[in-house]
Amino acid sequence: DVEVTAIGAGSNISLLERQIREFKTKLVCVWEENKAKELKLCTADLSVEICSGMDGLLRVAAEPESELLVTAIVGMIGLRPTIAAIEAGKDIALANKETLVTAGHLIMPLAKEKKVKILPVDSEHSAIFQCLQGRNGTDACVPYNSNSASEIEKILLTASGGPFRGCTKAQMKDIKPEDALKHPSWSMGRKITIDSATMVNKGLEVMEAKWLFGVEPSHITVVVQPKSIIHSMVQFRDGAVMAQLGTPDMKLPIQYALYYPERRFLQGERLDFWELGGLTFEKPDMENFDGLRLAYQAIRQGGSMPTVYNAANELAVQDFLEGRESFLGITERIEAAMQAHHVIENPSVEEILETEQWTMHRAKEKE
Repeated sequence: DVEVTAIGAGSNISLLERQIREFKTKLVCVWEENKAKELKLCTADLSVEICSGMDGLLRVAAEPESELLVTAIVGMIGLRPTIAAIEAGKDIALANKETLVTAGHLIMPLAKEKKVKILPVDSEHSAIFQCLQGRNGTDACVPYNSNSASEIEKILLTASGGPFRGCTKAQMKDIKPEDALKHPSWSMGRKITIDSATMVNKGLEVMEAKWLFGVEPSHITVVVQPKSIIHSMVQFRDGAVMAQLGTPDMKLPIQYALYYPERRFLQGERLDFWELGGLTFEKPDMENFDGLRLAYQAIRQGGSMPTVYNAANELAVQDFLEGRESFLGITERIEAAMQAHHVIENPSVEEILETEQWTMHRAKEKE
């Protein structure tokens, strides 16, 4: 059914060992070299090759026996492995926003050239992807042909609003990490949970949607739907709106990407519309949540600016989680970095990575 030929991971050695034994994986990359050495000792009785670092991730991405790469690394570290997998002709199940945020202008043409499918895993983009299936009896795989995007009048990207929906900046000035990590709907990693609280995550999703579905930012509207039941919607040029609904559970979008175009049975909770009662919708608050406002600004400016937005946020979130930055300081640092940056038009991979380093160095100098 599904064979796991290679795995790349960070540092969770105990989980990796269990996965290697269960899936009989032959190639594994551990980002940290010392952890890779630890894993080698744990799996000395197995015929598995352990590697580390970026070179290891690139080997995993282009592993000859695999057909599909699930890109789920957090951050810009996922960019080069994703490109390597596309170059090797592998379809991509994409759960790494930063790849398209920073390099959409490179990734999408390359995928089209290599005839590679980009299958979105984020719940919102999966929802949009699902809404687009069956148009004119054609395959709705990303990247689309030029006629497909013209059918879309508007993408309605839903957001829960995060744990501080309805709060003013004055009310959020003393927020601590433990407060920001309490998401009302989703169970996610620490970094993405903070991004949801600042609405930076939704800004990154707007940027990703632009590249995935070939629409301009002016045709992407964020709609706050606090119960996280509608995962996103598409409004077509004839005025029809299609939505994908479901419980807030990542199993469905992951499975859909893995088995596309087949829909398989999936155990789990089903929506009970009588219990649900109703759904409410709100406009996003861009006055108090600068993360979303700045994202639209970054994507309009284009070029290397989305990289600055993303890199400044990564560092600021890390500092917030470690007590060196305030909650409101996250978006303040993003804005300061964007104001100081001179945009590079159509940056290469090397220029994208250099822009990331420029942003990181600038932020650290200001500390």
